[in-house]
Amino acid sequence: MTVFVCVCVCVCVCVCSLNSRVTMDAAEFRRRGKEMVDFVADYLENIEHRRVYPDVEPGYLRSMIPSEAPLEPESYEDVLKDVDRVIMPGITHWQSPHFHAYFPSASSYPALLADMLCGGLGCIGFTWAASPACTELETVMLDWLGKMLQLPEDFLAGTKGQGGGVIQGTASEATLMALLAARCKAVKCTITLNLWSSPLPQAHSSVERAGLIGGVGIRMVATDEHFSVRAETLEKMVAEDKAAGFIPFFFCATLGTTPSCAFDKITELGPLCNAENIWMHIDAAYAGSSFICPEFRPLLDGVEFADSFNFNPHKWLLVNFDCSAMWVKKRTDLIGAFKLDPHWGIPLGRRFRSLKLWFVFRMYGQSGLQAYIRKHVELAKVFETMVKKDKRFEICAEVVLGLVCFRLKGSDELNEALLKEMTHLGRIHLVPCKLRGRFVLRFAVCGRTTELRHVQENICAGDCLLLYRETVIDRSRLISDPSGTLSPPIGSRSPSCLSITLRYHSPTIGGSRVLQMFTIFRCVKLCSVFLDVGT
Repeated sequence: MTVFVCVCVCVCVCVCSLNSRVTMDAAEFRRRGKEMVDFVADYLENIEHRRVYPDVEPGYLRSMIPSEAPLEPESYEDVLKDVDRVIMPGITHWQSPHFHAYFPSASSYPALLADMLCGGLGCIGFTWAASPACTELETVMLDWLGKMLQLPEDFLAGTKGQGGGVIQGTASEATLMALLAARCKAVKCTITLNLWSSPLPQAHSSVERAGLIGGVGIRMVATDEHFSVRAETLEKMVAEDKAAGFIPFFFCATLGTTPSCAFDKITELGPLCNAENIWMHIDAAYAGSSFICPEFRPLLDGVEFADSFNFNPHKWLLVNFDCSAMWVKKRTDLIGAFKLDPHWGIPLGRRFRSLKLWFVFRMYGQSGLQAYIRKHVELAKVFETMVKKDKRFEICAEVVLGLVCFRLKGSDELNEALLKEMTHLGRIHLVPCKLRGRFVLRFAVCGRTTELRHVQENICAGDCLLLYRETVIDRSRLISDPSGTLSPPIGSRSPSCLSITLRYHSPTIGGSRVLQMFTIFRCVKLCSVFLDVGT
């Protein structure tokens, strides 16, 4: 009896001690939750005033926090202070209207609220029984989205077809799943393992990684002058592989390639893949969102020939990361690749990601999402027009959606230097690519809040940097304008702009030329610092 009492006392003491260490109860969570919503809302409302690219060096963070986790609980206030002190200096602000790198990372207030609900519910939807609503809403939302894209009924679950949709974490996962399903299907039909898959030079690196993980050979397919794969090229490669004893079984077509947003000719490639029994997977990670607009839907023509199709709503459809939509024409091909349990993806556990789609679709409507896509495309066209008017630059690829590939006329070194200065100053953020072996700058319209004035400001910031590159680097050739006048702005520049006129000797022209550089806000001060030109 004495032992029993002692055990009970010890257990009670431990429970009381544990309860006393609870750092946040429901009441405090309500209060802190409202504060965090305010913090996020303030951040997003004022994000355009932040330096878009961080000014830190690799490894900056380790010295700013302890080498081990704390033994005792710390206060929420201290944690939040360290968000400002430690985290924010190292953030690249993807939601900034001055962020034009990579492709968009979508975000919206309805999606953020849905993500909060997902975390609060905390369900793990690995089977229907594990959380019926999680499984069923995802199935219905992928049908909703498939109908918005006008996908053939074969890809929808709520029809007489044999297909269906699923949310993957990324397009990389979707490509890997498609490749594994295609490999499993091919192995069932043959005793040889000499299997080849065929991505293309413009395809994302995830396609090559999928091949490595899947243990199959990879061949790159050459593109035409528009960076698109054509049927005659693939047909020749298939014949070569067969003659060498290989079995081509998987082809990844891309709609909206990462470097240049090029589109493979799937209306040509699809029939060839079907005739050769090659699984055709379509990766439209970025461009896929635009297909909800009737004017861009023809870019998806030929999807009826595909075995699987994927795009990322978390790139351009106002659904924050992660949410990658994948459809298959025959779901048994996908779940049949995993013998242990009928499954649609690599992870067993699944978050309730379809809540984000449900919230966004209902609160924006199809018309609101279409307007958002069209606005980004229009802004890209504005930027393209501005670049074409400046004879120092050239457009390097057709502008179809929200990406503009351009470069300074001249050497790769000149373009690399310009991008380096942009990155160093952190005012705008771009990343490069290689097209036909040349160093090219990519300008992608990314931010949800990006407006025409931001595009104009960013052009002006780029002008200011270009002025710096063209004059300060070879300062001995700089001759200030004797008149010292400030010319009025022209063209599409904002009325609030100031222009600085400079003359310098250019050996490429054999004389002097006039550069009119237009600056907004701090760009005037920037020019003054760089060039010792008074404002």
